[in-house]
Amino acid sequence: MTAATHPAPVDLSVLPPYVLALKERIAYLPDAQIERVLRAFQIGAQAHAGQERKSGEPYITHPVAVAGILAELGLDAETIIAAILHDTLEDTELSRADIAAEFGEVVAELVDGVTKLDKMRFGSRQEADAESFRKMLLAMARDLRVILIKLADRLHNMRTLGAKDGSSRRRIARETLEIFAPIAQRLGMNKIKAELQDLGFRALYPDRYRVISERIRAALGNRREAMGKIETALSVRLSAEHLQSRVVGRIKSPWSIYSKMRGEHKSFTQLMDVYGFRVVVDSAMSCYMALGVVHALYKPVDKRFKDFIAIPKANGYQSLHTVLLGPFGAPIEVQIRTAEMESVAESGVAAHWAYKTESGPANSAQARAREWLSSLADSSANTVSSSEFIENVKIDLFPDEVYLFTPRGHILSLPRNATALDFAYAVHTDVGDHAVAARVDKKLLPLRTRLESGQLVEIITAPSAVPNPAWLEVVVTGKARTAIRQYLKHLQHEDAVDFGHRMLDRALDAQGSSLDGIPSAVLDRFLEASKLKRLEELLSDIALGNRMPDVVASQLLASRGKKGGGKPQVSTHAHEKIRITGAERGVLSFANCCHPLPGDDIIGYLSSGKGIVVHREECPNVVELRKSPERCVAIEWDRDVHGDYRAELRIEVINRPGVLATVAAAIAAADSNIENVEYVERDAVAATLLFTMEVKNRKHLADVIRRVRRTGVVSGAYRYPL
Repeated sequence: MTAATHPAPVDLSVLPPYVLALKERIAYLPDAQIERVLRAFQIGAQAHAGQERKSGEPYITHPVAVAGILAELGLDAETIIAAILHDTLEDTELSRADIAAEFGEVVAELVDGVTKLDKMRFGSRQEADAESFRKMLLAMARDLRVILIKLADRLHNMRTLGAKDGSSRRRIARETLEIFAPIAQRLGMNKIKAELQDLGFRALYPDRYRVISERIRAALGNRREAMGKIETALSVRLSAEHLQSRVVGRIKSPWSIYSKMRGEHKSFTQLMDVYGFRVVVDSAMSCYMALGVVHALYKPVDKRFKDFIAIPKANGYQSLHTVLLGPFGAPIEVQIRTAEMESVAESGVAAHWAYKTESGPANSAQARAREWLSSLADSSANTVSSSEFIENVKIDLFPDEVYLFTPRGHILSLPRNATALDFAYAVHTDVGDHAVAARVDKKLLPLRTRLESGQLVEIITAPSAVPNPAWLEVVVTGKARTAIRQYLKHLQHEDAVDFGHRMLDRALDAQGSSLDGIPSAVLDRFLEASKLKRLEELLSDIALGNRMPDVVASQLLASRGKKGGGKPQVSTHAHEKIRITGAERGVLSFANCCHPLPGDDIIGYLSSGKGIVVHREECPNVVELRKSPERCVAIEWDRDVHGDYRAELRIEVINRPGVLATVAAAIAAADSNIENVEYVERDAVAATLLFTMEVKNRKHLADVIRRVRRTGVVSGAYRYPL
């Protein structure tokens, strides 16, 4: 350990003013813990000796200020100490072992976690470095205090952003608005979120910030008397009903005004022409009594009441919200909550942290944050791609919630536009995987139905039901998307292994051998040389077009000792084609250039990473594909084929009113689903329509064409392309 970690006893008489201010803020801690914090300052000051901030101040002023922000939130001693030392590992000679020896493993782990976060750089919400963001969220899952320190660090950096150059200010401001403020909001830390947003707004758009701030000041000057009268009226009426309360006028922030002007397309006057008040009472029951009192004083506006006490927000926020018609003709927004709810609303997961033991109950924001972070950890474990993981997290990080009831009366919170299928996966992954329909407020509805707050939702399941790729277009939640993709990847792997096995067997068969005829020792050596762990990986690689079956077959036979010398025996089965049912959608795709249907003569082309792309034999592109014979796969349709397949129909019609409806009705009458229709050519006499539809096979398409030709408005109908 270095000498710097063995300071002399702290001399309180020589502490700088900013440390004395921190000492006052941590007065809630026991004396022994306060002494540890002051010792951390002395070690940090020695470690950072000679280092300065851009402003010219000693560097140690920054970590002490960060510790002060956390002390205002009432955080525990370990968090305060880690905040003071959070830059030492990266910027000084102090080591992790030194910190652990002096302050314990918990502090060392927190400092190490924050140091790793400091190395991350984010461009924007859309362009965030996905892997770094993933690591940050998983660090939060291990210990929430890591992100609390990081948020306090960011807040102090934003407060002192003026020392940075213009481009740095804009980059940090954008990062703050698009990454850190939403995380603070998701953790229920509304006070820090609001300050981060306004500081970010001021740095990113200084002119807009100045104009809106000046207009807010002017508007408040004109309405101060009215605000005072309403506040007095509310206080007097609440006191008359023997309710202990505190009434405070609320003022919208510049960022709040700006984002609502953009998002809701409202003018400044529309947004400022609203009076806001917060009523703080002593109990949840008093909240509802106070609600009755304010509704008796001013008439409530219909459909503008929200009960976040009975149904808390996803971040633990609780309050009653109501809108009243005030005495000056403008709406009055009133929030009613207890002092406890006020603390959680302002500080979120940080509320009452110092007084919570490990075994003690967490506040609602802490419990919900841990639940959210636990679900993130599960999602990360099941998601290979970092960008896919971030796509899922963004949905949870920027929600506009709807609150829904299960048949047992439990409440689930989902993002706005969530569907019944999202609800099914929120209940349980197994419920989602086997969902077939939903009963919403006792009405039977499809899984794609979008849900609204207050609805009672019951999911109907069937053991035979399984996810399909179309579900990914229906769901909006990260949990549902991850579960569906995981199932489809598993299905794709099974299909790929089966198909790859058939392709390799056929290739070996063409050379007079079979997979069973390859000794296991030879196969193991080949897999090891190819850096594959299992035979399934090799077979999947073949089906996905990453390896050529003929090449693999030749290599295996060569490894077995069949090279040179005798002429290989040619199998009598070599000409047999691989049969497909169309259900192998994990490894098969159907070419858009020719739209092959069951009943067509087909050929497969191995496309790297995509698997087998199926073309019609008469497709014009096949001539070019045959120039790479090693990638061509001999395939044919199985006798038993199910499902719907895309087809295009080119129809020439007489151009007159109602002709489109007539043709569409004929197609529908033939049990075909129309996906799209467009006019290819059109003049005063005739028109050419191109219908994209779903059919089951060639015979079904022929039936559609016959019905269309019988309409009497069609001069020609034929499959496209020919």
